[in-house]
Amino acid sequence: MTAVTPPRQHEKYNRLIAAAKNVPPLATAVAHPCDETSLRGALEAAEAGLIIPILVGPKGKVEGVARTFSLDLGHAEIIDAPHSHAAAEKAVELVRTGKAELLMKGSLHTDELLAEVVKRETGIRTGRRISHVFVMDVPGHPHTLFITDAAVNIAPDLDAKRDIIQNAIDLFAGLGLGVPKVAILSAVETVTTSIPSTIEAAALCKMGDRGQITGGELDGPLAFDNAISPEAARIKGIKSPVAGQAQILVVPNLEAGNMLAKNLSFLSHADAAGIVLGARVPIILTSRADNVMTRMASCAVAMLFRQSQIAKQPVQV
Repeated sequence: MTAVTPPRQHEKYNRLIAAAKNVPPLATAVAHPCDETSLRGALEAAEAGLIIPILVGPKGKVEGVARTFSLDLGHAEIIDAPHSHAAAEKAVELVRTGKAELLMKGSLHTDELLAEVVKRETGIRTGRRISHVFVMDVPGHPHTLFITDAAVNIAPDLDAKRDIIQNAIDLFAGLGLGVPKVAILSAVETVTTSIPSTIEAAALCKMGDRGQITGGELDGPLAFDNAISPEAARIKGIKSPVAGQAQILVVPNLEAGNMLAKNLSFLSHADAAGIVLGARVPIILTSRADNVMTRMASCAVAMLFRQSQIAKQPVQV
């Protein structure tokens, strides 16, 4: 018997996309959109008024993909680049020189694009660590959940985690969502030397107290259940403004984050928009498995956050 996936309403993503349509679209350098998924995603986001795509890649190949899958390139600018490495380099250059306000991954490997982003002389790095945030629309859960970092930093140390948290807080605030409740996850909610992530969680909370992390309410260590379930927090006697109400979930490492996000996607039928932060501009990082709504939400989140950076004030969602 085939399992039937319940229909989705996408209430949280619909709000993000609607808000994005209320502000002007931004020029977006799309690096190597040379398969159906990446090219279609960029063109559909453009049709929805979310971005103005600048397609960077082998011109003949981009046009061939469009013909094969009956995709209308419309007035999209195509900048010819012979291969994926050159496309990544040129797309980053467009951002660095101010010709594009967003960067979007096409059909090249994430590492190839980010390698160009972080180059000291020609990249678009800042003093902040690059990190990834999943912006998740989970059916039945009242909050949009931000999960970080599940895609870029494999085993971040304390300093990297500080930047990972600050990036996520800045995104949350930039979207006009207010002051986030940040749960630093581990397997348990008590500090113990046998689980190093609990010690780091406690240190990160103290960094928040001392102003080394700003703009959010931090608590940790917290296990996943008492981070998102008020009942679980109550049963375990955890008194905290974050426990049971967390909006940003900070995972110990990439493996834990990747498993958490994919569990929510495949077992709870959640959608997971993806964005990379810490560079001069947001980077739209989508997966081949993403549906149309998730791709649109990724573009909307990046566009709204970039608009808030330009205006130096939150964009209300």
